[in-house]
Amino acid sequence: MTESYLRSGIFMAPFHNHDENPTLSMERDLELLEHLDRLNYHEAWIGEHHSGGFEIIACPEMFIAAAAQRTRHIRLGTGVVSLPYHNPFMLADRMVQLDHMTRGRAMFGVGPGALVHDALKIGIDPGNQREMMDESFDVIVRLMRGETVNKKTDWFNITDAKLQLRPYTQPTMELAVASARSPSGSTLAGKHGVGILSIGGTAPAQMERHTANWNLYEETARANGYTPNRRDWRVVGFFHIAETREQAIKNVQFGMQAFANYFRDVATFPIIPPEVGDPVQWMIETGTACIGTPDDAVAYVDRLMKGSGGFGVLCELAQNWADWEQTKRHYELMARFVHPKFQQSRELLVESYDYATAHHVDFTGQAAAAIQKAIDRHAEQTGAAKKEAAE
Repeated sequence: MTESYLRSGIFMAPFHNHDENPTLSMERDLELLEHLDRLNYHEAWIGEHHSGGFEIIACPEMFIAAAAQRTRHIRLGTGVVSLPYHNPFMLADRMVQLDHMTRGRAMFGVGPGALVHDALKIGIDPGNQREMMDESFDVIVRLMRGETVNKKTDWFNITDAKLQLRPYTQPTMELAVASARSPSGSTLAGKHGVGILSIGGTAPAQMERHTANWNLYEETARANGYTPNRRDWRVVGFFHIAETREQAIKNVQFGMQAFANYFRDVATFPIIPPEVGDPVQWMIETGTACIGTPDDAVAYVDRLMKGSGGFGVLCELAQNWADWEQTKRHYELMARFVHPKFQQSRELLVESYDYATAHHVDFTGQAAAAIQKAIDRHAEQTGAAKKEAAE
């Protein structure tokens, strides 16, 4: 990878245990984005879910509009909008509005929809979701490029459709497709030359699958006339760090079991196998998560970068394993001690410091000589003045 600067981000489903007040949970999610904005995180992706009782944001566009008013720098993406749930013309139009309202900070991430019960509640056969995603995205990309679109499928009829506003971001807002286990996301992204969001974990076996999907993306993009760029590859990983490993493990006892229960009982893609007795130790031992210190996180990210060949953005899953104060502390430690390692923001400081220490004796001597010269000059001038006054 020629570009080694690794941008930072989060992927916020979000996950909230159903024993908490959902109104306050949403408020904390907004506060988290304000916190990350101050910590120089580059981006955040917010998901869409409608059932299951754990992932509680139904409309990421609405959430992003609110968050954009409370932040200054961080970019905000839908992570992801489930395309089969929406008419593509209406969705493209809403996203262009959001692009204008955020002055170009909005990003448009899409997927087929992860929860089967979401699809069934609106009469969608889960087996058709990926085909529906492809049909919808083809329309959205063309609309974003200013085309007039006519397309009829068995679930939408687009007739002489053209957006009345150009995107604020030119030539179009940034687009990305979720890619997990199947190759459908990477092939769709490659077909249109947009980025991919690799979700589902970063254990060694999962990273092999993500890397294989990236390779498929590169092949598909080139076949469609696009030049793939690893800066457009985002990888979602699991992290919680503290000052010590013991403290990090203690912190995640707060919410890890609820997280494990959700993926065992509700989600259709179990991250933690149901037979696991201690999910925290299993996460650590399998490499599924980094739970430890800033140094552990640096080593973990370094493994991901080297094993994959490099990617553009490390997105941490916002999992709420720890309580609110320890969660904020985690992000602060990541921003202060982990991100700089992969963004080369400290190298010139170290180089300047090392140069100064290597020449310290010489510089000290020169400084002393300069001071003595000033003293001598002052004494000479004072003496001359006194002599002149005496005469």
